[in-house]
Amino acid sequence: MALTEKTCVPCRGGIPPLTENEAHVLGREVPDWALTHDATRIERPFRFADFVAALDFVNKVGALAEEEGHHPDIAFGWGYANVVLYTHKIKGLHENDFIMAAKIDAIGASA
Repeated sequence: MALTEKTCVPCRGGIPPLTENEAHVLGREVPDWALTHDATRIERPFRFADFVAALDFVNKVGALAEEEGHHPDIAFGWGYANVVLYTHKIKGLHENDFIMAAKIDAIGASA
């Protein structure tokens, strides 16, 4: 099943984060995202024509985050948005992060 067809499941902690190898395997499905912080986070920059387009993207990602119950860290300004995903409860990556990345890519593609 494609990541965009999945839904984030609540993570209450108490499980190990993905290993670096597991993160690389899931990362193949979202190739524009980079593994960072010793493979405990994924991040991607997005570029836009202006501030309004960046803000529209951020608002759509925010709505998705609320719908999925999984919230990224986002920094944005005129013509850009940088998105970072990781699962705070486990201090690392979970499949949810890659599900969100795939869905955020779809939002970015339509922007």
